[in-house]
Amino acid sequence: YVFKFYNIHPATDIRNFTFQVDTGTNTSYNQTMTTTQFNAQADEADSSTGLGYNSSGDQAQGSSFQSIVERCGNDNDSCVVGSLHLFNPSSTTFVKHFMANCQAEQTAESRNFFTAGYINTTTAITRVQFKMDSGNIDSGVIKLFGVS
Repeated sequence: YVFKFYNIHPATDIRNFTFQVDTGTNTSYNQTMTTTQFNAQADEADSSTGLGYNSSGDQAQGSSFQSIVERCGNDNDSCVVGSLHLFNPSSTTFVKHFMANCQAEQTAESRNFFTAGYINTTTAITRVQFKMDSGNIDSGVIKLFGVS
């Protein structure tokens, strides 16, 4: 599956855009993941740039919602765009790998987040939920594409 994010705008300022999955008829969204994240950044004044590992975006066999963008602003010119690839979600043999690449405006900075990992279940994924870590998604579009 490929999820595409278009102009995801948080209702509350400085929020993380996250996802989690579930299996069968479960709705607890607490599947175990191992993940890693890094980001590249540049500020609007072109006075600060960086590329770095983001330890707060990691889970080591954790079951929390996984951040794919951190600290997105809710100014009118702020939003999240990007994609999440979830590989072979219907497999009942292998764990489910994923990778995300998302871009966001964050307090006068442009940040590109790279997140990857695996969901440690051999059960088919039947649900995916996206949300902000606090508050609501004010606007935006999420599209799902099945790729074979």
